[in-house]
Parts: sequence; structure tokens; C-alpha cells
Amino acid sequence: MANFQGHALPGSLFLIVGLWWSVKYPLKYFHQKGKRTQLTHYYKRLEISEAAVRTVFSIIGILAEQFVPDGPHLHLYSENHWVKLMNWQHSTMYLFFAISGITDVLTYLVTHIPLGVDRLVMAVAAFNEGFLFYHHVHNRPPLDQYIHSLLLCAVFGGALSVSLEVILRDNIVLELFRTTLIILQGTWFWQIGFVLFPPFGTPAWDQNDHSNIMFITMCFCWHYMAALCIVAANYSLVYCLVNRLKKHRGELIGIQKLKSDPTYQKGLLSGSDEE
Repeated sequence: MANFQGHALPGSLFLIVGLWWSVKYPLKYFHQKGKRTQLTHYYKRLEISEAAVRTVFSIIGILAEQFVPDGPHLHLYSENHWVKLMNWQHSTMYLFFAISGITDVLTYLVTHIPLGVDRLVMAVAAFNEGFLFYHHVHNRPPLDQYIHSLLLCAVFGGALSVSLEVILRDNIVLELFRTTLIILQGTWFWQIGFVLFPPFGTPAWDQNDHSNIMFITMCFCWHYMAALCIVAANYSLVYCLVNRLKKHRGELIGIQKLKSDPTYQKGLLSGSDEE
């Protein structure tokens, strides 16, 4: 959709996934740190649920692109001309992410699927997104082209990170790097919407003014700094929470062991006899 809502929708979906990953990956890392066990049944169910939600998000995106009032309504070619190709490009992006979500579900449900296929398909989906957006803004004003080209930095960076995860699976550094880029994509989609389709009647940006391009470059850096801060803050909060829970659990186990100690029980009995 070539409007503000058309950029706010994918921005919100990427942002939700990125914020969830910023909590999930540190939690998974601290829980498995120092352990050689495979994923627990709980984490497998969590991964399946997440993949299902991402698939639903993608389907919602496809339906929104196709069936908005001015959408193509599944018509690709009519009366000797193409119908709403921009909506079709967005739908194609969502389609590949839906395939990625379905692959994730099958990876955890079907045992004979090779490990790493889910990451490979996710990398293909991210590369497909970048490929579509690279050919998305030809013959547009300079600011329009430039602000979309900055998005490609996050998209192809994410594709590269996920590609490395095919080999270096469960690498917390790569997972957090991917998370920052997903959050960046989410916030940047919103930024594109505000710049190209200002809501609330705010003045339109001059898309031929070089000063606006300079500001947008700085703004992109600020967006990524904010994404880094979000991931770092959530990582720290999860670390403190996990340590606090482990300490509390250790105290409970210590009390239980103490109560089961015969010496401790004899001491309580002797104390009651003296009274």
C-alpha cells in the first residue's frame, strides 16, 4: 500500500517480532548456559508457537495488501495493464516470510528435516525482501529512493546474519545482531511512512532537498542506536531476572536439604524436649 498505513503495518509486525526476540534469545541463552542438553520440550513448543504467530502475521499482511479498498483483490493483470504492482510486491514479501514460518514449524515437528533448513529459508525470505525493495523505487524522487535504500542495509544485514546461523546455530551474538536489525526495520518502516506520507495533516517533506537526505542519514543512525539500546536493556533485565530466580531457587533447595538432614531433625527434637 502506497500510504502511511502500508508502511505502519509491516513496521509494527517487524517491531513486535524484534522486541520478542530481544527477550527470548537472552532467556534461552542464560537458561542453557553451561548445559549440553538439547532444547527442552518447553522451548520447542515456544519455537513452534512463535513460528505459527509469524506465519499468521504474514498472512494478515498479504490479506491487507490484497483486499484494502484500493487493492488489487488478487487481480494481477487486467485490461492490458498490470494491477497495483506495489501491493503485489509487498504481498510477495509477506509470502516468503509465511513460508519461513511454516518451515520453522515443520523443522520442530518433523524429525527428518535437516537442522538449519529453517535458518536457510529465513535468510532467503530476508534476501527476497531486499531484492524486491531494491527494484521498488526506480524513477522516484531522490529522498524516496534514498530512504528505501537505507532500509536495504538492515534487510541485507539480517539476511547475512541468518545465513551465518545456518552454520553457527544458536550463536547468541548473531541472534542479538539479527534482533537489532529486525527492530531497526520495524522503526524505519514507520519513519518512511512519516516522511513520505505525513499523517495528521503535517507538511510534506521536500523530496529534492539535499538537507533532508543528510538528516535522514543521521536519523537512520539514531534508529539503530535505539535498537541497540533496546536489546541491551532487555538482555540486562533478563540476566537480572534469571539470576534472581536461580538465587531464590537455590535458597529453597538449601532449606529443603537442611530439613531432610537427620542431624537437623534431631536438633529440633532435642530443642522441643528441653522446652
